[in-house]
This record gives sequence, structure tokens and C-alpha cells, in this order.
Amino acid sequence: MAEPPFLTAVRESYDTVAADYAELVPSPAELDPLSRGMLAGFAELVRAAGPGPVADLGCGPGKVTAYLAGLGVSAFGVDLSPKMVALARQAYPCLRFTEGSMTALETGDGELGGILAWYSTHHTPPRWLPEVFAEFHRTLAPGGHLLWGGYTGDERLRPTHGYGRPVSYESYLLPLDRVAELLQRAGLVVTARLEQEPGGRAKRPHACLLARKPGTA
Repeated sequence: MAEPPFLTAVRESYDTVAADYAELVPSPAELDPLSRGMLAGFAELVRAAGPGPVADLGCGPGKVTAYLAGLGVSAFGVDLSPKMVALARQAYPCLRFTEGSMTALETGDGELGGILAWYSTHHTPPRWLPEVFAEFHRTLAPGGHLLWGGYTGDERLRPTHGYGRPVSYESYLLPLDRVAELLQRAGLVVTARLEQEPGGRAKRPHACLLARKPGTA
């Protein structure tokens, strides 16, 4: 089956910007207090449930994966970009990083105690999100948790440059209620949400959703 064109564009673009991205994007410790609080709460929920490891999907250079590990979570990273994965492995050799797509995760049913999708689904065309969220549901263990974070809005962006380099990906900003609805249709129960207005480094409204796969680990 041929790869969807948007995946090719995302992979090639992030391979191009990988080194600049790793240098320019702040570490999780530099995030605003509310975002850090959501990450910490997610880590605590996963540790308490204990059904399996956490997959950081769209992990980039591995900064957030390592942050979760520092919070006591068994975490590994998955990214579409081989160059991002190489940078993550170099920076954090004690953690596991693999190449992969959220549209078809190489993870068995119910293997994950948690999934982190931290500003990593916005390059996915909305018609593909049900498939991505179905993969989240499939791979989460009963009682497992998801933390989704991203910019919100109602527009399609077509940037020509990112992090100082030419890019060919597109971005799709959706209202938070729409993201929550798609997660619920995939069988996940949204348990908390945080919406923030632009401020500091964030030039757009942004939000987090916590969700849980029903059942008991």
C-alpha cells in the first residue's frame, strides 16, 4: 500500500529541519507551568495505573521522552523522521527511539500504559485523525492514559519555511471540542482539558486533553 503523501512531506521536512529544531525548541522544563503540570499529572496517572510503557509519538529529538523518564515513567519515542530519531538516540542513549507512523503503530494490542501526542498530530489531515486515534485506542491497555497537546483553531496552514529551512508539510488546526469528539468516537474517554490563550512563546491558542481507555489494567 502506497504511503499517504502527507507522511512523505512530513518526514522529508523534519529530516531537513531536524538539527535546527533540536537546537531551537525549548526543553519541557522551560514550558509554561500549566503545560508542565499536565505532563506531571499524566506521568503520575500512568505510574499509578502501571499497565505498560508510554509511547511518545512524534517524539522529535527526544526531549519530552527524556522528561517523562525523569518523572519516573518507562518511556520510549517514535518519530517519522529518521534524522530526528538519530538525534534522539545520540542525545539520550539510555532510552529507546524508533522510526514509525501514528497511522500504523508497530505496537501490539493493549501494550501501552500511556501515549503522549505532544504537538505531534497537527500535520495529520483531519480525515486521517480517526485512523490515528483508533491506533491510540488499539495500542493502549485498558485503563491506559493519553495526553494530547497542540495548537487549536480552525484553519489549514501552508508554510514554506520552518525553523529557517524550506518545508513542504501542512498544518491543520482544529477546535478543541472537535479533537475531543474524535477521541471519544475512537473509544477514549476524555477526563480533563486545559485551554490556554496565546502568551510567552505560544503565539496561538493551545490546549491539552487527558483521555483514558475504559477498563481496568
